Parts: sequence; C-alpha cells; structure tokens
Amino acid sequence: MKKILALVSFMVFAVACSSEPTANKEPATNANKAVETKPAGPIPAEAEMTAMEKAAWETLKKKDFDAFGNMLAPEYIEVGDDGVYDKAGIIANLKDLEITDVSFADWKMIPIDNDAVILTYNTTIKARYKGEPVPPGPYHSAAAWVNRGGKWLGFYYQQTLAKEMPAPPPAAATKPEKSTPAPAAKPAEAGPDPIADEKIVWELIKAKNSEAFGAMLAPEFVEIEAYAVYDKAGAVKSISEFDGSKFELSEWKAAKLDNDAALVTYLVKPGDPKMDSERHTTIWANRGGKWLAVLHMGTPVAKPAAKAEPKK
Repeated sequence: MKKILALVSFMVFAVACSSEPTANKEPATNANKAVETKPAGPIPAEAEMTAMEKAAWETLKKKDFDAFGNMLAPEYIEVGDDGVYDKAGIIANLKDLEITDVSFADWKMIPIDNDAVILTYNTTIKARYKGEPVPPGPYHSAAAWVNRGGKWLGFYYQQTLAKEMPAPPPAAATKPEKSTPAPAAKPAEAGPDPIADEKIVWELIKAKNSEAFGAMLAPEFVEIEAYAVYDKAGAVKSISEFDGSKFELSEWKAAKLDNDAALVTYLVKPGDPKMDSERHTTIWANRGGKWLAVLHMGTPVAKPAAKAEPKK
C-alpha cells in the first residue's frame, strides 16, 4: 500500500539535483537550462485552469494515458509519499490504478506570473490500486501549470492525506534568560537558486526569526501540510511553535517553471525516530527583482509495509 497515495496524483516538474537518478522515478535535470516560452500573455482565468486539472483526472478515469501524457510537460514531476516521480515513471505506475469516482472542493488559483499558475484544492477519491482499495481521503492537493509555446501543461503535482490536528503536548517549564542574546545577523537575500533560498529559510526557522522569515514569503503565500493549510500570517506564527534545529535536509532537487519561477523539493528527516520523515516542496517567484516563496507543501513519507510472517 505504500505507493498508493503517490499513484493517485499526477501533475508536473523538472528536476536538477546532485543525487543519483532512479529509473522511471527520478526526473531529469534541467534547473540550469533556460526555459523557452512565447511572449507572456494574459493570466488565464481560474475556471479555465480548473477545467484543465479536472480534464487530466478524467483521462486517468478513462485510462487514456496518451491523452494524459500529452497534458504534461516533458519535465513533469510528482512528489509522493514514496518518492519523486518523472513523467514516464508516474504514467507507468498509474496503469495499475482503477478510478471509479473523484470529487473536488475548495479550488483556489495562485498566479505565479503570466506563464505559470498554482492550483490548490481538496480531493476525495474512490479507487483501487492493484486490486487494493485506495484510502478515499480527503487529500490536500497542489498542482502547477506552465505555458510552453502557447500550450498550458501540467508541471508539478503533490498531495497529502488530510489528518486531524493532534492535541498539543503539555507546555514545558522554561527558565528565565540569564542574559540578552546578541542581535541576529542580517539574513542573506533570496535569489534565483531555490535550493539556496530554502536553506536560508530553514536557518531563519531554526533561529525563530519570524520577521525575516515573513519577509521571504509572498503576500499570497500558502503552506499546505497534512494537519493544516496556512496563509502567510499563519505560517509566520507557526515557526514560533516549531523547533527546526533537529532536522536533516537531503535529496535536494530544483527546476525552473519559467525564467522567473523555480521549484525545489527535498527530504526532511527528523532527529526523533518517532516522527515521520517528509517530502517538502517550495515554489519561488521573482517579484519585482525580489525572490519570494509562493507555495510550500509537505507530505509524510510512507512507512514500509509490514512483512507477513512465514507460515509454518
């Protein structure tokens, strides 16, 4: 079952990273290549982009993989609970998926620029994978679409199973500070390298520097996690309640949506073995010469399936 959640999804992204590729699973590298686009036109209407996203799901219901593949950019990436898939890899896996019904709610479009948009929504599905039932959800979903030569194509998709927020642990007693900490150094500014930008953000989270952290987020920023969906204000507030010092970041991958937008995805491994590792993704955009985060999403990594005990 560990692959089922990833196999329900389907949007797109191109990848550049230092890790070794896995056949049909790791996307190809393209982060350093210029993206060819036609002259920017008007941003499409939300209804138009929503219809495209629904049409992609419809091709999966019909198992029309040629039509599905034609709706995806060559650099397609999907971030699932069991890894990162390229276009060929996810199409191959989806051939074992049988969708009976799918419904959507809470659509929202976030324009990145004239050649790229983000869609967020909730998905509930009735399906089976290799004969096994797929958890129906709901799932928090995010997709990015890009303009390639005048045609809009899926570039990225990620989803996470929505969960109820657990009760907070009892507050630990704190000791008063014996001395005033030194002023924090001015953080580095974000630029066109999304991996470097993301590392800056994590340093600010570790330092609980809410002001500098907030300055790196676009006004329309959205963060999607299994337990909650945050706007900018909520995301800024949440870092005061989060200890980011005990996490290991690895498996970095980056890609351009266009020349003014980039995506990074990576693995977050906690120091506490009781906590889940997660795959995180952030989309960054150039806004008037300043690079800002527009979307962040986290998906818990699926735990390995338990092995059946051999019969005696």
